[in-house]
Amino acid sequence: MARKKKNKIVVNLDLPKDDSTMTKLYGILFVSILLGMSTAVVWATNSGFIPTSNGEPMFTNVACGIITGDNEAFNGNSKPTYAQNQSCSLLEDSPDVVSWNDEPWEDVLLTGKNFDVPGVDPQATGGEVVVQPLTLTCEAEASGPVSYTVAIRDRYGDIVNPSFTGNTGLTSDECLIEIESIDPGTRYELVVQSNTENVPLDQFTFSMEIEYYDGTPANMNNKSLWIGPEVSIGPLGIHPTIFLNFFGLMFFFFLWPASFYWERVESRKNEIEEKFPDFLRDLAEYWKGGLSMTVAVQTLATSEYGALNDEVKKMSDQLSWGIKFSDVILQFAERVGTPLVKRAISLISEADRAGGKISDILVTAANDSREIKFLEGERKRAIGSYIAVIWTSYFVFLGVIVVLSTVFIPAIANSNSSDDGGGGQNIGNMKIRNVDPLFFLTIFYYGVTMQAIGNGCMAGLMATGRFSAGFKHSGMMILVALVVFNFIAFSPNLIGITAPPGVNPSVGTFMPAPINLGG
Repeated sequence: MARKKKNKIVVNLDLPKDDSTMTKLYGILFVSILLGMSTAVVWATNSGFIPTSNGEPMFTNVACGIITGDNEAFNGNSKPTYAQNQSCSLLEDSPDVVSWNDEPWEDVLLTGKNFDVPGVDPQATGGEVVVQPLTLTCEAEASGPVSYTVAIRDRYGDIVNPSFTGNTGLTSDECLIEIESIDPGTRYELVVQSNTENVPLDQFTFSMEIEYYDGTPANMNNKSLWIGPEVSIGPLGIHPTIFLNFFGLMFFFFLWPASFYWERVESRKNEIEEKFPDFLRDLAEYWKGGLSMTVAVQTLATSEYGALNDEVKKMSDQLSWGIKFSDVILQFAERVGTPLVKRAISLISEADRAGGKISDILVTAANDSREIKFLEGERKRAIGSYIAVIWTSYFVFLGVIVVLSTVFIPAIANSNSSDDGGGGQNIGNMKIRNVDPLFFLTIFYYGVTMQAIGNGCMAGLMATGRFSAGFKHSGMMILVALVVFNFIAFSPNLIGITAPPGVNPSVGTFMPAPINLGG
């Protein structure tokens, strides 16, 4: 007897998944608040708002106390000494290279030039010796073999060993002086002497480099404020971890991540609402054609509704499992969660329960939803120009602040810096007091950040009526301010970084005392 063929039953188990929107939002809020609090702590402990007994930032006091294991040195009543700062990797003084490249000296029999050696005052180091290596590379040219000597002498005329003696006729002679450490001071002299009687060097060229220490801890400016390490981006050098940046980042982390995510959720809801009237219209057409609501929804599951596709597919699957149509559309309304969808679905559900000509109700709901979306679009288009004005005014404000910070305030500071009394300048009966560019730069940056928060919130509320949209605008404005200030306003002279002073060579050469070759 032939075996009867069994029919396979295929069950679509594409079950609706739990909505994880709020779970993701809470996760983003937790991380962003954690980052915001961390940046707030870094800013507060470096900004000077929290006083310390030794006057140094709390951040470096705590960090260096942990790094060195010497809490008493960094958390006592007195400022850390130079040696104590050197023991902490965050504050260890790093050298700048001071270079001197002069024009070639010609017809050299006995020629010299004075120069200074910058460096930290020994009294400021507590007697600790700071090693400052000096390297001089040079080249001498003559028409024939000429013996010559190059030396560096101090103010007393003593040679700072080693000196160099070579011969232009020997290619193996490398004109080089390497001094392990040269003390900071004035009136050193570089002397070049031809040792061949009455035969000068045709030309002498050199390049000098000195490792210069200023005594200011690395990652700090000359007012003991945290500026962090310098990062080079092409020809520009920025300090991305300067304490002021943490003020802006604090508000950025508090406001932007969660608002950005929530606006994406709202954007997806808006895309669903845009297609919702089309879905209702098609549902009404199928109903008019004689199909039940269940069959109509299952048929529309194969249509294209953009962001609404997934929701229609879920409704189709639920109906295939035998769930009532009224329950399916109510669940759909809960998942989407917007007032527009809830109102339309409530109307359809009641009409389905009461019976009658549901197609008219569907068409009415579709037209009502389409009209609401049209009005929302009109509102966005009308408000768009005001949002553009808000952004433009913010850019104008930011530009004015940057110009004040980088041009106006430094000009006033420089004009007053030459006063002997240090109290300012008198213009008629008006006295202009000395100003600190860093103080004004700090106030300006705080002001720009507060302006970003206010302008952004206003732009978002006007556009959508939601604070999340406003926080999104605020975060982007804060980010713009961070970029502009870091690349333009946070220049070394404005954030309190002292430029290397240079060697200040004498204007012209002179004839010094001869070099004692026997000494």
